[in-house]
Amino acid sequence: MKKIYTTILVFSAMALLVSCADVKKENQEAVATTDVVTKRGKGDDLNISFLLDLSDRINPKKYPNESMQYYLRDVGYIKSVSEAFDSHLRTKKVREMNDKIQVFFDPEPKNQNINSISNDLRYTVKRENASIELLDKIKYTYANKPLEIYDLAIKDDHYVGSDTWKFFKTKVKDFCIEDNFRNILIILTDGYIYHKDTKMNEGNLTTYITPQVIRTNRLNDKAWKDKMVEKEFGFIAATKGLENLEVLVLGLNPDSKNPYEEEVIRKYWSDWFDAMEVGRYDIKTAGLPSNMDKIIKEFILK
Repeated sequence: MKKIYTTILVFSAMALLVSCADVKKENQEAVATTDVVTKRGKGDDLNISFLLDLSDRINPKKYPNESMQYYLRDVGYIKSVSEAFDSHLRTKKVREMNDKIQVFFDPEPKNQNINSISNDLRYTVKRENASIELLDKIKYTYANKPLEIYDLAIKDDHYVGSDTWKFFKTKVKDFCIEDNFRNILIILTDGYIYHKDTKMNEGNLTTYITPQVIRTNRLNDKAWKDKMVEKEFGFIAATKGLENLEVLVLGLNPDSKNPYEEEVIRKYWSDWFDAMEVGRYDIKTAGLPSNMDKIIKEFILK
């Protein structure tokens, strides 16, 4: 009888252990699920936008560069971003896919072929349409189509300036920011902003910056920073509340005649992003794409 009783106790204990293990497993699975939801809720899905500056900065005759033309550097940067987008997608399960990539201009080019190509560069990858074929198509398109845009813009030889300020004022929230996404805006620019239809001043704050502005304000000596702070030089804040936006500026090409030009441009942009409450940003000069590849991919795949 004692043996039977002992056997019952052993089986009861084993059943209790199994039950506890099942509960623990269920709890772990619940926690894992919660972690995924929380992570995705904070923006695990990518919403990548490009803002291309098609001003005369891309003109290889006006701004030649023997090592690599600036428009070709842009093409290389775009390729690096698209490869990061591709890597991100290929590490996700199909049921989790909900990612976007697109290209914008401001002002929009009058060349309809350029606008048509930009439509070809707009993709949304979701569980309903996700496939290896689609990912391969996106990668191929972004490796080839951007060069067509620059070739057409250079051939047209009609450069209308860059209205980056107005893009932030009127479009960035509608075009580039969505809830529950990591919203990343890649701006390809030499760092100067100018458009004839968007010239405003509020004291020493402006909607534009050019080499002439920097020279006129005498921000070309070692006291440039003190002058900027004292006289409050900078950009007018175009908007507020951009906490859910990350911005990567690529291609700064400061006037070499002023040794402080790059620092001045960086100060203009960083103060502007801070005033607009941009969540995260980085500003890089126009390095060779091979040197910039790692920096670009680390920013996107942080």
